[in-house]
Amino acid sequence: MIRQRQHPAATQRTTRLEAFTDGVFAIAATLLVLDLTAHSLGRVDSDADMWAALGGMSELFVNFVISFALLCILWMVHVQQFEHIARVDATMLWLNNARLLFIVLVPFATGLMTEYEEFYAGRLAMPVTFFLAILFSWVQWQWAVRHREVILPGMSAADAAAYGRGSLSALLISGAVVVLSPWIGSFAFLLFLLDGVFTRLLRGKGA
Repeated sequence: MIRQRQHPAATQRTTRLEAFTDGVFAIAATLLVLDLTAHSLGRVDSDADMWAALGGMSELFVNFVISFALLCILWMVHVQQFEHIARVDATMLWLNNARLLFIVLVPFATGLMTEYEEFYAGRLAMPVTFFLAILFSWVQWQWAVRHREVILPGMSAADAAAYGRGSLSALLISGAVVVLSPWIGSFAFLLFLLDGVFTRLLRGKGA
């Protein structure tokens, strides 16, 4: 457990938080494969049967790839944020824990979307989970910007603001995915292909 100092303005170095966060991301990404390994191919008597059985798993493979890719993107955002964050306080710790709460739910939500995609709640499980994870990531950065002098000592106010505007991209896109997923399912996640362009637009030309 990270030792909490008594002074209300106390901060802590980020080493242990980063290690814990990296571990949670790695475990969540690894657990995604359980849906594939737990799926039975049924009776296979020929190569044709094998290919047919694998083809029947196409939805499993698609949702696995989507969730794995989005977890990688969220981890990369975490890495980029902590290139600038020098120290964290108790609020940052809890915001990070809130983000990780939804990260560890990703394998479960992915399984729900695959198995119960014919139901409205099933189609929403994965998009809502990613939206909440991205939301807490954005809130965490906003808190860091608010306490920039201590948490982001090497970043100017202008750069912090531009980075914050850019981080809105994933949040807005994930919100759109939540809205569209009940109607078009996993295809809604293709909106994340626009994240790079949208991020540059929000940050501005000088970023």
